[in-house]
Amino acid sequence: MQGLIFNVKRYSIHDGPGIRVTFFMKGCPLSCWWCHNPEGISPVSEDIVNLRRIGDNEFPQKETVGKYYSVKEILEILQKDRIFFQQSEGGVTFSGGEPMMQPDFLLETLKSCKAEGYHTAVDTSGYASLDNFHAIIPYTDLFLFDLKHLDAYRHIEYTGVSNISILDNLRMIVKSGKDIMVRIPVIPGKNDDDENLTAVRELLRSLKSDNLRKINLLPFHKTGKSKYNKFNLPYRMNGTEQPSQERMKELKKFFAETGIKVKIGG
Repeated sequence: MQGLIFNVKRYSIHDGPGIRVTFFMKGCPLSCWWCHNPEGISPVSEDIVNLRRIGDNEFPQKETVGKYYSVKEILEILQKDRIFFQQSEGGVTFSGGEPMMQPDFLLETLKSCKAEGYHTAVDTSGYASLDNFHAIIPYTDLFLFDLKHLDAYRHIEYTGVSNISILDNLRMIVKSGKDIMVRIPVIPGKNDDDENLTAVRELLRSLKSDNLRKINLLPFHKTGKSKYNKFNLPYRMNGTEQPSQERMKELKKFFAETGIKVKIGG
């Protein structure tokens, strides 16, 4: 069995506890306006051309985005960093894209990782079938769960999908007792209005439990803008600026009222 992965990030410190290896799996059912990994949206490998500049000259370089890995190859990569996992209490994270788009490969890989003693995390939009989440829960130590918007219509407008199953899956995972960190992207003009933020805060307050470990507030940034032309995708966030540090500190205090630990950033 193989899975399609578009990036492997070693020594990652923002995708769960400790030092980790993060595998970015290709394919995502959402089309978020602010996505900073547009190369992860398509579920198939893609050929692009990068221009390398030397002096006044430009040289086109072809690149294939997306490579198939077997479970064995995943374990071989992890073995190289095992000592860092042990020293930092780190492990492996599966991100994307949306890892739940490749449920069979994700399940088998998580099983093998747990059998080898690795701490496992899944970074997800929450948009997948309840059955697929139930299948991976026994082999997942931590869920990094995105919460983008509570208004049903605006969620569809900005992501292309409904949030109904996302909220159902969030509640189910919290009730399962598995560790979960909720990640909230802070997107000026899209989801940072008082109505939405208050609704999100009250939802998380109602879900508060020992296994809901943290709220991560992720400020909007434009680091992925340059990728959009390469993948023939429209960039819809022109004119949107990153929220200020003062604004993020205000939101940290705002969400701290839930009684859940809050952090700015991943």
